[in-house]
Amino acid sequence: MTIDEIMRQAPVIPVLVWNHAFDPAEVAEVLVDAGLPVIEVTLRTPGALDVLRAMAKVPGAIAGAGTITSPAMLQEAVDAGAKFIVSPGLTEKMAAAAADAAIPFLPGVATAGEILRGLELGLERFKFFPAEAAGGAPVLKAMQGPYPNVRFCPTGGVTTENARDYLGLDCVLCVGGSWILKARDADLGIVRQRAQSAAQLSRS
Repeated sequence: MTIDEIMRQAPVIPVLVWNHAFDPAEVAEVLVDAGLPVIEVTLRTPGALDVLRAMAKVPGAIAGAGTITSPAMLQEAVDAGAKFIVSPGLTEKMAAAAADAAIPFLPGVATAGEILRGLELGLERFKFFPAEAAGGAPVLKAMQGPYPNVRFCPTGGVTTENARDYLGLDCVLCVGGSWILKARDADLGIVRQRAQSAAQLSRS
């Protein structure tokens, strides 16, 4: 599966910073059943690789690793079963490591120059990060002209209130959302409701 195909699976990719007592496999099952099969597990917390490993085994789940900042981290994520890699930035070393591992790669960009660097490396799919801090939907709308073949997954400050602003742009395939599973959540029923609502968001 290519990164383009992964980005087109659902309008929202849940971005998980794992500090929960939930069973990771059960959370993945809830998200898949709700219509959000693509899941980004950020490697920011202890045990995140174990969470990724458990989610990757859930039928229907497309579990990837986020906050990957080095080739060594990328390899650890691949070994844990990651189906795709998300990085907050873009370097030649990271792009080469992803190519060597033959794994779909979604690097973060925030400027026109970073997009151009990615194009020179043969990439056309990017995470726009940090989306709101980098100017939000108006900036992405402006990017559509000079980069007509590029598509984005805005992440960082994306909420239920502004997700439609991004999804209404032709250059946006999906958004990354940390609101699906929140730090203080204690009820998977609420997580399911949020996920179901997110799955119903429409693209342009």
